[in-house]
Amino acid sequence: MSFRPLAERARPLLLANFIGQQHLVGPNKPIALMLETGRVRSMILWGPPGVGKTTLARMLARAAKREFFELSAVSAGKDDLRQIVERARKLRDPSTLFEAADQKEGRSPLLFLDEIHRFNKAQQDFLLPYVEDGTLILIGATTENPSFEVIPALLSRCRLFTLKSLEPEEVGQILDRAARTLTVDIDPPAREAVIRIAGGDARFAMALLDQAAELYGKQITLEAVQQVQQTGHLKYDKGGEEHYNVTSAFIKSMRASNADAALYYLARMVEAGEDPKFIARRMVIFASEDVGLADPNALSVANAVFRAVEIIGYPECAINLGHGVAYLAKAPKDRTAYSGIKAAIQEVRNSGALAVPLKLRNAPTKLMKSAGYGEGYELYPEGSLLPDEIAAKIFLPEK
Repeated sequence: MSFRPLAERARPLLLANFIGQQHLVGPNKPIALMLETGRVRSMILWGPPGVGKTTLARMLARAAKREFFELSAVSAGKDDLRQIVERARKLRDPSTLFEAADQKEGRSPLLFLDEIHRFNKAQQDFLLPYVEDGTLILIGATTENPSFEVIPALLSRCRLFTLKSLEPEEVGQILDRAARTLTVDIDPPAREAVIRIAGGDARFAMALLDQAAELYGKQITLEAVQQVQQTGHLKYDKGGEEHYNVTSAFIKSMRASNADAALYYLARMVEAGEDPKFIARRMVIFASEDVGLADPNALSVANAVFRAVEIIGYPECAINLGHGVAYLAKAPKDRTAYSGIKAAIQEVRNSGALAVPLKLRNAPTKLMKSAGYGEGYELYPEGSLLPDEIAAKIFLPEK
């Protein structure tokens, strides 16, 4: 069996064999037109793993008939980029300096930089002038939101194309082609299981099939798939966008008092190895922000869960987290305290440090008493105690 991953062996070379991303590669769509004309410009391909970013980059390089360099930002550094820049400069014949931009640009090599979000700001800054002047044509691939991970100056000089997670039918087509490449048969229940586990990631589906074939031979059964993939496959990067997507769904489910959904998203985080203290901190915040005055005991419960997480750790603390999440999801909700402190902070920012009313000031000296400090104070006063300029303000409305 070849040591090359199945995803490499089964990778299509022609657009006609490419599956998915019809909004980009369908008739008269932007990447399809680039492949037809060979006119490729710098771009960022943003999408989840295993949806065709690398395949499209290689197709574009062939269509453009450019020298092609492929780097991963995980392992590459400035020295690697310098070598490519030097090669690009040599490709520019000085006698063509005054030719049309299109002609000069045709001499520029194409650099495919996988996981471009792994490059820090300094490394991206280094790339910027060479992309700007056309020394390099850049195709960056990322699974993370480029708005957060790619510096604005570089992003503004690239076209951004968003790739979508593959549909189950599309993963199935890719899986069938991969099975033909391996010359194996896959039982229908096993096929459905691989598609479900892959979650729209064709590369993962092929890796699962490849390992099953290596271990269990030419007939791939459901049991073989289950044995190979015992731990499940969760799309969840603790440092990436999916982390924030799942966290957002977790909070919003508790806010909606939907305990089933809240426990599901909690399980997603637990199974992906999320820091349990991160989850517990979010619960402590939620107890005051969303449950608030409707059930003051919720904050005590959330704090108790946080303490339990600190003492116990995984795997047992998942039980404490589940207990707390169920309580917070089912608790009544009241955001008036949260809204009140936000409104008060905004007022302070707007109006500055207004003078505290004299009646509320301490008067520890005779001089202060003579100046009116504390004058008129009552133990249980009625009316506003705010500075005169905002005396009518209400930050916590009465129910």
